[in-house]
Amino acid sequence: MKSLLVSLTFAILPTQAWADGPHHGISVYAPEAGRAIKSLSKEDIDELTRGGGWGLAKPAELNGYPGPSHVLQMKDQLGLRDDQLLKVQNAFDLMQARASEEGTIFVAAERDLEGAFRRRAITESALQDLLAKAEASRLRLRFIHLAAHLEVTQVLDAAQIAAYDKHRGYSK
Repeated sequence: MKSLLVSLTFAILPTQAWADGPHHGISVYAPEAGRAIKSLSKEDIDELTRGGGWGLAKPAELNGYPGPSHVLQMKDQLGLRDDQLLKVQNAFDLMQARASEEGTIFVAAERDLEGAFRRRAITESALQDLLAKAEASRLRLRFIHLAAHLEVTQVLDAAQIAAYDKHRGYSK
């Protein structure tokens, strides 16, 4: 009998935790309800349209492929030669220009998606098209940032990459 009571208690507890959990009451999303584009904060929009990274290059950054922006910030600690500095600056400038342009396209695609839901004029077909546009732009944006990390890695030597990782806190 005691084991049955224990079993029933453990069977009921997860259900009770779910009922009392975050799915009821005020949503964690409530503060975002006033956003112009619900899926993007003002800071997200600013970063995307200025060509910022938005965390899109983490697979490169956290696996030893330095980013051009941070390399430029750390040029003295990394001991960049003039020719390296010029190549990294060119990679950064091109990346930022392309990312800014594509970021603007991505924000517009998210705005279109938001508008369709706001107008309550969304169908599955329209949803598919709107998502395809937004995700195609996000893919291009991510490629722009990751490709810049690849390019910069070819400019640096192994010691500079190790120093970058150390200064960024990725290695000891």
